Amino acid sequence: MNVKVKKILIFDDDEDIVSICTYILEEDGWEVLAYEDCNHLTERITSFAPNVILMDNWIPEEGGVTATRKIKANSSLAHIPVIYFSANSDIEMLAADAGADLILSKPFDLDQLRHITTQAIEAH
Repeated sequence: MNVKVKKILIFDDDEDIVSICTYILEEDGWEVLAYEDCNHLTERITSFAPNVILMDNWIPEEGGVTATRKIKANSSLAHIPVIYFSANSDIEMLAADAGADLILSKPFDLDQLRHITTQAIEAH
């Protein structure tokens, strides 16, 4: 039986959010890697090869919009679905501006996290 490993890369500088997401997603069979900044973005994504990326809006140094644009502008990374997540009231506009595939508003409940990550991996 060939079981595909589900890999998710989280960019968020909030340790509590990262801990909660990591715990829930690992329980659901995901391999999780998280960074608290967007430095070395391309190298990090390329080396981990995630199926999905969770991108916070307020991530050092350049912010989620710029980081997501870089991902979507890179032909070898553009296929990876990016879930933009933020407590910002303008999340839909920010995500659209960045070119993100899906959004997850903070605060979110655990079922929303499970649903959106499953939706992202099934859509791609």
